[in-house]
Amino acid sequence: MEKDFYRIKRLPPYVFAEVNAMKAKERAAGADIIDFGMGNPDLTPPQHVMDKLTETLQNPKVHRYSASKGIPGLRKAICAYYKRRFNVDIDPDTESIVTLGSKEGLANLAQAITAPGDVILVPNPSYPIHHFGFLIAGATIRHIPVGGDKDFMEGLAYAVKHSIPKPLAIVINYPSNPTAEVVDINFYKEIVAFARKHEIYILSDLAYAEIYFDGNPPPSILEVPGAKDVAIEFTSLSKTYSMAGWRMGFAVGNKDLVAALTRMKSYVDYGAFTPIQVAATAALNGPQDYIEYARETYKARRDVLIKGLAEAGWDVPPPAATMFAWTRIPEIWAELGSMEFSKQLLKHAHVAVSPGEGFGEYGEGFVRIALVENEQRIRQATRNIKKFMADSPNIIAAIKKEVAQ
Repeated sequence: MEKDFYRIKRLPPYVFAEVNAMKAKERAAGADIIDFGMGNPDLTPPQHVMDKLTETLQNPKVHRYSASKGIPGLRKAICAYYKRRFNVDIDPDTESIVTLGSKEGLANLAQAITAPGDVILVPNPSYPIHHFGFLIAGATIRHIPVGGDKDFMEGLAYAVKHSIPKPLAIVINYPSNPTAEVVDINFYKEIVAFARKHEIYILSDLAYAEIYFDGNPPPSILEVPGAKDVAIEFTSLSKTYSMAGWRMGFAVGNKDLVAALTRMKSYVDYGAFTPIQVAATAALNGPQDYIEYARETYKARRDVLIKGLAEAGWDVPPPAATMFAWTRIPEIWAELGSMEFSKQLLKHAHVAVSPGEGFGEYGEGFVRIALVENEQRIRQATRNIKKFMADSPNIIAAIKKEVAQ
């Protein structure tokens, strides 16, 4: 029987699988792994949100099928959030939809709008679903290098000029996972004007809108006049309220894209469990002091991490936003690459990070460090890394010797 199924053949082996397997093996052997690998929030969600979930569970009516588009109250709540945070008016009926986290929304939108061979422009490095959601849907992916001194708009113009057929959509993600790069409203104005001129959709991932540290709240692309003509934006409660496992996200913006996603979801799911949607409504409509608490927690962790790594001899640029630090691996490890560095860091320092190549070819030579351990654990990790850095010449020599044999 056929085992190499068409869509599965388009998915390469998961880059993080090898590190994850090593992590499991070390833990099984009793090692205490300090895990900076996955962006999995360790904070507890707001108490009033958990209370609302518990309360709603007692209603016997809420255990039936829900609504795939999202309950009306929750769609109104996300629109109210956009109004107070970005001063953007969103129609809850035609310009918003609830998703099972932003990841599911992006994947199902890819299925809804993509025909085989359609060209999608995706930043590289980027969060894997930005690329693979469309790859699964049969699209042709064209990467735009991002980060460092690379000019995204210049790369975008070049990609559009040299793509046949004309690209269907551009994926953008700011604040960025994994690079933590941020942009201002002028960037959005430029890309909206470009997309309108070339009649290309923009899919904006704004999952980290509330995790920023420099006092400048990241903008929404929908703040730009005319953005709704071409743009849809995905947000999530995963990081803002530490509700990652609840799988609660949203898409707002362009009516045609929202309608396409709505139609697709009507066939594939019945929406999130109603009590979770009710609790999510309480998160958006209730007190917002938790957001500042989460932001300050991640900022404090960032500062401890950056200081400790500098003392260990590894200079890492402090991220302006997100719950990640993105950095080049130490120069001594450059020849062996980000995967080998990550594996040896896990083996010798018991610290897990994400190898940059897992986010795309232009991520090679980098790692992503997630701020998902408390300050005490971060200090322990940097002490372990300091010893690892001192031992690196001997570790590398042993690796090369083994390879040569």
